[in-house]
Amino acid sequence: MSVIFARAPLRVPLGGGGTDLPSYYREHGGFLVSGAIDKYVYMLVHTVFQHRYRMKYSQIEEVDHPSEIKHPILRETLLRHWRGNPLEIASVADVPAGTSMGSSGAYTVCLLKALAHARRTSITPAALAEAACAIEIDVLHEPVGKQDQYVAAHGGICAYTFHPDDTVEVEALELDTETLRLLREHLLLFYTGEARSASAILSDQDRRSKSGDGTMIENLHRTKEIGYESRKLLEEGDLEGYALLLHEHWENKRRRSPGMANSSIDSLYALAREASALGGKLIGAGGGGFLLVYSLRPEETRRALAEAGAPELTFDFEYGGAYASEHA
Repeated sequence: MSVIFARAPLRVPLGGGGTDLPSYYREHGGFLVSGAIDKYVYMLVHTVFQHRYRMKYSQIEEVDHPSEIKHPILRETLLRHWRGNPLEIASVADVPAGTSMGSSGAYTVCLLKALAHARRTSITPAALAEAACAIEIDVLHEPVGKQDQYVAAHGGICAYTFHPDDTVEVEALELDTETLRLLREHLLLFYTGEARSASAILSDQDRRSKSGDGTMIENLHRTKEIGYESRKLLEEGDLEGYALLLHEHWENKRRRSPGMANSSIDSLYALAREASALGGKLIGAGGGGFLLVYSLRPEETRRALAEAGAPELTFDFEYGGAYASEHA
């Protein structure tokens, strides 16, 4: 066997997002609900007959040693988790980068899963998520949280508790069949047409949290409460109540940092609300990407946003988490 195929799912946050950054949870503890979806980051890793490291992503690199790789996640992950011969690694994803679907965390998890498989080493979802967090947060000092890595590693619809000592508790939500059916039918994702890095928005949140900014901390406290309320409503099957809470979540999130939204995104959201969506929010830190809404009449919302030039990304939840296998 010489080619390893790996994939890791992207995610949609369902409540409490933003409280997974260390600058907040190390002081106050964090909590959120998030669901893995059937959209992925994919990798092929070729392990034999390679004389140099060949990295294929949006660019192509060919180097003699991992330390020469320009892509920061590839470089630092290979330096820490690979001691074998040179590799060829190629990656693609179901959505563009910069659309706030957790692609960076999923990319790191996918790479680590593939390398573990190449080393003939098993790795638990928790260990996989923590290794990915270490690369992004501790090594690269990115102003990101732990949500994306944990969802990509575990899959499913789960509640995540982020403790001040850096441990993370993962609990699968107990949702009945009817609730899951309604979520699949009434939760809709639309592309805003804008892909941009959330780094500036997250950096602002990170800086203000570290400095003890009262407005930011109180906002994140309320965000965490919304996470707990979201879990309760979802487990009770009160999806209309949950949809209205999504709207409050978005309004609270808009107040958190500059650049969270713009006139184009506001217009799309208002249009969705006029077309039977009870509530929704921009996925991820903000600034662009995908808009998630819960609609009472999905076809009406679809028509309205299609006419406004916002294509839908159809999705389902997925429950397998990161996966790797070998092919001859």
